Amino acid sequence: MIISTDMTEQAFADLGAPDLVYVREVAAAEVMAEVAASDADQTIQIDPRSTLYAVHSADGERLAVLADRESAFAAAVAHELEPVSVH
Repeated sequence: MIISTDMTEQAFADLGAPDLVYVREVAAAEVMAEVAASDADQTIQIDPRSTLYAVHSADGERLAVLADRESAFAAAVAHELEPVSVH
């Protein structure tokens, strides 16, 4: 039996788990580029080489970015969401 591990964002969202969110590593430089493009307040200093942890809804929308994995999971749980890790 062959099991595919590739799922589209829509297929993942269609699993029927509206409270399911996923946590994945994201490069700080990527987040900083998005923030700079949105003209956000530039008072937060982050090393662009660091790794951050993003919480995403099942459809792929980024909901939050936190400094560490534990905080990302805790934030999801605090908002009554069910976090899973993506590698």
